[in-house]
Amino acid sequence: VSDGRPSYLVVNADESEPGTCKDREIMRHDPHKLLEGCLIAGVGMRASAAYIYIRGEYVNERLNLEKARKEAYAAGLLGKNACGSGYDFDVHIHYGAGAYICGEETALLESLEGKQGKPRLKPPFPANAGLYGCPTTVTNVETVAVSPTILRRGPEWFASFGRKNNSG
Repeated sequence: VSDGRPSYLVVNADESEPGTCKDREIMRHDPHKLLEGCLIAGVGMRASAAYIYIRGEYVNERLNLEKARKEAYAAGLLGKNACGSGYDFDVHIHYGAGAYICGEETALLESLEGKQGKPRLKPPFPANAGLYGCPTTVTNVETVAVSPTILRRGPEWFASFGRKNNSG
């Protein structure tokens, strides 16, 4: 139930942990899957927009993502009446400045708002008062990018991964 404020999806593509490159590979080789996942997640949570916060050093990945976003807008998959659904959904790309602390979700939100990337006191939590004081879900690239495949293959497929008591 909405209280009248917009809600947002924020995708953390900062990937600042040393040796981690899963998000980079998705943005490098399949940026459309990330954008499709943003739309799916956005519709599911009734978000008006997604913000992808990408690591500043990921120049090629950023260019790939920007190109894919332009293609998606040109094809009518994003923006006004996304996919001909009557649903408006925008995707914005924000470039981080390399601050490790911006991997923490509230520091990332501060940076997105143009402030110094420092963690906020909690509560309130981003789900209630996140980006611009609105309800916000902060998640990672891999989670969002796998959602189109889960929808195509089904929940049983995804649940088949992992261990018996800790499945997909």
